[in-house]
Amino acid sequence: MASVTPKIRSRKDGAAVPLDAFDKQLLNQMQGSFPIVPRPYAEVATALGVEEAVVLKRVAELVQQRIIRQVTPIFDTRAFGYESMLVAAKVDPEHPWRPAKIINAHPGVSHNYLRNHEFNMWFTVATEPDSPLGLEGTLEVLARETGAESVRQLPTLKLFKIRMDLDMAGDTAALAKSAEAVAPAETERQPYDDLDRAVVRATQGDLPIVSEPYADAAREVGISVDALVEHLNGMVERRLLRRVAAILFHRRAGFSANGMGVWRVPEERVFEAGAQMAAFRGISHCYERPTYADWPYQLFTMAHGRSKEECDAILDAVETEVGCIQQRATLYSSTEFKKVRLLYFTDDFKNWEREHAGV
Repeated sequence: MASVTPKIRSRKDGAAVPLDAFDKQLLNQMQGSFPIVPRPYAEVATALGVEEAVVLKRVAELVQQRIIRQVTPIFDTRAFGYESMLVAAKVDPEHPWRPAKIINAHPGVSHNYLRNHEFNMWFTVATEPDSPLGLEGTLEVLARETGAESVRQLPTLKLFKIRMDLDMAGDTAALAKSAEAVAPAETERQPYDDLDRAVVRATQGDLPIVSEPYADAAREVGISVDALVEHLNGMVERRLLRRVAAILFHRRAGFSANGMGVWRVPEERVFEAGAQMAAFRGISHCYERPTYADWPYQLFTMAHGRSKEECDAILDAVETEVGCIQQRATLYSSTEFKKVRLLYFTDDFKNWEREHAGV
């Protein structure tokens, strides 16, 4: 099979839209500190020292300008019993759009990227708790339909960090600096009931950019706004809901490059090295994953920067700080085929399995 190296997005500003100091403060607040209260925009406005109407107007404009992708609850896939994993596939490098379209059609695929490696298609896929196919069967179908030469399953063995918010104000030095990291709790399936399902269905997806964004969802569930907010906060405590936040279009927000740094370290140093890597502000995700004969890397990190050079600086700093790296590779994305939030408790999963596997 002919080898083609995809073009890496490395322009300094890319498709970035100019943002002023207030925009950067607002986006930091919306990504990391969006409160779960009846009137969250009023609290954001208070934190920024402006009126609520100013925040509502500017957030709506940032959505319209495709800088904010959506404001949405971020539920924990594993806590609801969904199986999920990262998958690396070797597909035809000359014609990647055909297999991408097939993979994207699965409702459990939330992210899919073309990357500069022999394993060139990287996607995350999830299946429902009661899926007849499960992950194994689903990947068999996808491998067959895409004609993938090889598929590598890369489930999470250890989660060190998952926190996708971009520091809009920090410079390269700040992103490449190690800080104290708090490891997230390992989440297994948690108990949930019909009310939890109803709340998820009513709130998932885009929350409206209005003073009381939970009002419509509360009416759909049949409870008051205060009761819905209380329930959402309880879901955070029960680890079903990670947070509510603004998700950005990275490149439009100025972060035109993302580099997946993969690392081979001594087996006895995996936990120590993973914790050190997770401490960097410029690292959004850090996991331990299984190795293969053709894939020796145990640790995976995602770096986001305003240029390829900034990503390299973050990963170089990680390598210097950790100090026990035996092998490193950096995979840059050249095409974003799909990036969405997973929608839970819909008929889409069952319909896909019925259509593609007759189950």
